[in-house]
Amino acid sequence: MKALLCTAFGPIDTLRLRDTPNPVPAAGEVVIAVKACALNFPDGLIVQGLYQTKPPLPFSPGAEFSGVILSVGNGVSDYKAGDAVIAFAGHGGLAEQCAVDAQRIMPLPAGMDFVQGAAFLLTYGTALHALKDVAQLRPDDTVAVLGAGGGVGLAAIDVAKAMGARVIAAASSPEKLQLAQAHGANQLIDYTQCDLRKTLLDCTDGAGPDVVLDPVGGAHTEAALRATAWRGRYLVVGFAAGDIPRIALNLALLKERQILGVYWGEAVQRNPKQHTANVRQLLQWFASGLVRPEITETVSLDKATDAIARMSCGETRGKVVITIANCG
Repeated sequence: MKALLCTAFGPIDTLRLRDTPNPVPAAGEVVIAVKACALNFPDGLIVQGLYQTKPPLPFSPGAEFSGVILSVGNGVSDYKAGDAVIAFAGHGGLAEQCAVDAQRIMPLPAGMDFVQGAAFLLTYGTALHALKDVAQLRPDDTVAVLGAGGGVGLAAIDVAKAMGARVIAAASSPEKLQLAQAHGANQLIDYTQCDLRKTLLDCTDGAGPDVVLDPVGGAHTEAALRATAWRGRYLVVGFAAGDIPRIALNLALLKERQILGVYWGEAVQRNPKQHTANVRQLLQWFASGLVRPEITETVSLDKATDAIARMSCGETRGKVVITIANCG
């Protein structure tokens, strides 16, 4: 089979498409013929050795994907060959086939195609966990979403709106803000063109947003935190800007703000019942049209290295999906 392989941690452009042996399922695993694999910011980090986890070499990046089960290992009774599924494996999806723990897959929902299925679980699971479980979002809250034109940002807008909140979308270009507006954002901020703290306060009549969801980090974090409301919740989701900010803790003290970490992958392992309930809610919202992954590009596996590099530099919008086989 063909697979995009990382053979040593290093620059993204060292990834190579190679022929590798077909996987065989171990006990508790299934082997999936991959149809589509969505890109996420950690895919660029993991090949550089910069992510929280480091898979054994060689490996293929690609955390979330969809496809059809080819074979099942001993002990797998809930799935069979021929079942269409989506998977969150952490890595391995940028290949024609992938062996996955059966506990990390779910049936492809009715009405969802393989491309949508590949682009759904990670960003929407992260957004709902962040806003519902961590921030305990209330319907009358105002949520400011940084990086609002990216996959997590757009998912957060959808989820916040579905939960009844008002959304301020902040992003780095008019094109990204246009996507945010299409997903229902109430107000738009290009944070490359303004004083972010002042503008957030102006948008909220001086009170500041109740919740800030930040998958970006970098230079805008302190300004957004300074604008957060009394007893507001600041959600640390990631560092797409490349910089992990150093924050003076008096900014939390002065307005009794909470700075809260969001680590969806670990939360899924620690509380699978909560995850199951969240997925059920997301699928209900998808069926009713309240949430929808914004897929802006589909590219073939031989173009995946370039797509990962562009995503890592902030040059993509929404979700980029790598199509491995016929996804019709």
